[in-house]
Amino acid sequence: MAGLTGRISTAVKAKVSKLIERAEDPSETLDYSYQKQVEQLQNVKKGIADVVTAKKRLQLQEGTLQQQVVKLDTQARQAMSQGREDLARTALERKNVAQTELQTLDTQVQELETQQQQLTESEQKLRAKIEAFRTKKEVIKAQYSAAEAQVKISEAASGVGEQMADVGLAMQRAIDKTENMKARASAVSELEAAGAFEDITAIGPAEDDLDRQLKQLSNQSSVDDDMAKLKSELGVGSAAGELAAGAPQESSAPQGGGGAPAGEAPQAQGSQAEQGQ
Repeated sequence: MAGLTGRISTAVKAKVSKLIERAEDPSETLDYSYQKQVEQLQNVKKGIADVVTAKKRLQLQEGTLQQQVVKLDTQARQAMSQGREDLARTALERKNVAQTELQTLDTQVQELETQQQQLTESEQKLRAKIEAFRTKKEVIKAQYSAAEAQVKISEAASGVGEQMADVGLAMQRAIDKTENMKARASAVSELEAAGAFEDITAIGPAEDDLDRQLKQLSNQSSVDDDMAKLKSELGVGSAAGELAAGAPQESSAPQGGGGAPAGEAPQAQGSQAEQGQ
């Protein structure tokens, strides 16, 4: 059971890691890293400001203690001059306590100065590091954008991209559907011409292709018979024959307005001969 749980956990982590890798944008990751470094720099600056503030506060306390030491020393001298050794002793004791505190404050101030110097050096190094990272970040982002654009252009040109693959599949499906519809239309036309489909709107028995051809021949013969009958009734055929037979005789007649008929020409020549005698 433990082994199965471990395998499931590993598989889930692998899936999550893969999803995160797909969703991760290097530009966004670099910008986020730069932002976090800038926040660290701000924290360092704030720490330096806090150290300086604490040092200033101790220096103020140190100044107050120094004034108190001077005041207690003056009071001890006055009490001793007036013969008040008890008051002089009390003033000197307080003076010693103030001096001890003053030495402690001085040590703390020196430690804060050392810490301030270290933080200042760290802030300068971190600032330079962040500036270098910012420059490198912009270069990497520009390179990534150029590479991403090149990949998209190459995928679009070669048709291996995910979107272009979808477009290619959609186009292939459209071509397949078009070919199927053309084949179906051709098949339906062929079957319809062969009389495989029965016209449910037609009156009487259904006709196949042979019936239609015979019917067409019968209709053509009937039309020819009707044409011959019509010509016989109107006499169109005999009139046309007579006109065709008489046409050559009319064409052999002599041309000209003063010409005599063919039968009268010999008589005219005979009369001229008689006049000469």
